[in-house]
Amino acid sequence: MRTEVVIDEAWEISALGFRYRCQVYYPSSVTSTDEEQQPSRKSEVSLLPTGHRCISQAAAKIDVDFDYDGPLMKTEVPGPRSRELMKQLNGIQNAEAVHFFCNYEESRGNYLVDVDGNRMLDLYSQISSIPIGYSHPSLIKLLQQPQNLSTFINRPALGILPPENFAERLKESLLSVAPKGLSQVVTMSCGSCSNENAFKAIFMWYRNKERGHNNVTKEELESCMINQPPGCPDYAMLSFMGGFHGRTMGCLATTHSKAIHKLDIPSLDWPIAPFPRLKYPLEDFVKENQQEEARCLEEVEDLIVKYRKKKKIVAGIIVEPIQSEGGDNHASDDFFRKLRDIARKHGCAFLVDEVQTGGGCTGKFWAHEHWGLDDPADVVTFSKKMMTGGFFHKEEFRPNAPYRIFNTWLGDPSKNLMLAEVIKVIKREDLLNNATHAGKALLTGLLDLQARYPHLISRARGRGTFCSFDTPNDATRNKLITIARNKGVVLGGCGDRSIRFRPTLIFKDHHAHLFLNIFSDILANFK
Repeated sequence: MRTEVVIDEAWEISALGFRYRCQVYYPSSVTSTDEEQQPSRKSEVSLLPTGHRCISQAAAKIDVDFDYDGPLMKTEVPGPRSRELMKQLNGIQNAEAVHFFCNYEESRGNYLVDVDGNRMLDLYSQISSIPIGYSHPSLIKLLQQPQNLSTFINRPALGILPPENFAERLKESLLSVAPKGLSQVVTMSCGSCSNENAFKAIFMWYRNKERGHNNVTKEELESCMINQPPGCPDYAMLSFMGGFHGRTMGCLATTHSKAIHKLDIPSLDWPIAPFPRLKYPLEDFVKENQQEEARCLEEVEDLIVKYRKKKKIVAGIIVEPIQSEGGDNHASDDFFRKLRDIARKHGCAFLVDEVQTGGGCTGKFWAHEHWGLDDPADVVTFSKKMMTGGFFHKEEFRPNAPYRIFNTWLGDPSKNLMLAEVIKVIKREDLLNNATHAGKALLTGLLDLQARYPHLISRARGRGTFCSFDTPNDATRNKLITIARNKGVVLGGCGDRSIRFRPTLIFKDHHAHLFLNIFSDILANFK
């Protein structure tokens, strides 16, 4: 059975290209059980623009303001122009990680266009960092307003020369979505420097606790200049195997997802706890998963005590609500509640790394909100969908002197301006609920594909649109990603053999069904 795309509004040219209203019908199947998503009429037999067969059910009627109506492939990816540009770039730097070159002027909504004219449904969104789609009209309008030009042109050294409206802009943007209990925010330029400086804030906080009301001694001032205690105390951050917190030197000591990140780089002797490896489906392994989480929590406490005996103090614990680069590893809300208790019991700061999970993709603005805690974290780091990097923290973690948390840029006011607009769009279009709804359609469809192709898909899992599944091995995973890309779908890998989904917040049910139809064909013909 195939689908019908009905265009019931005349095409009109806008600043972004075409604006149109469409009704999309898909044949009924198994991608959701929500009553409101059930088709109210039968599909008529006609071809999608991409010409693939459909196995997914009807999506609700949608208004599309700046999205394309589907993938359109002209060459394999990377195509000839991309390959030419890759060769040029490789003469300047190592470009082996480049997938293809993009035409961002033509990209819009959920679709990424490459330099060879291929239009792809992007379910990876620049490693989870595009919040409301490519070329969103609201952001374009923001940049076109003359009063905003100075913010984009004159980038200040924020730590010493901020613009007049900087505090107001922070209130409109970051502080309007601050995690519970965290009233302070410091902006940074990326996720790695956000975590790096959060570590520094935690270490200074811990040392101030130990120092009490005493002043810094001459010995501390002198010894820190030669990297020795007591000026450089022997503190540590406890992290988890499979975690990813960045590639800078301090962050690398807490990153344990892939050897390629760490090879040849000196590191710090900081404790590494096991992260739960849950069995799926969860309802069939309740007891086993509880035991696994209990084992990991016990190891956390043992490591804190063990390192204290070595005269190395665990000042903080860092954890992702969902381990992302490490393979989309989940743990129960109860696991994180108990981990928070352990941090409190041992006097450790609790740092929640929301660089990849923050910004609404799990159905709540911050993934840690799912834990249901009144005091969920001492520090929360962010970047990616938040447009800027940085960290929220409790007031007690505020540096006690200038220049202690500092760099030239300390973020960028233009990113705060854009974030404020992104937050308005999220609220106006109810995109948190959309992430929950579209994520349910996506995950339900993945579970159906898993039931039909268990030799290719296992451990389908997710929260909101933050979904993933495992493949049999790395080679199969990479082949599926390549085939999908040549069929017009951009996916990402993580861990040893997982495929992850990181769509924008404007990813809707009909995008999920479109992907499921394409991927069903890929799995059916996979050899």
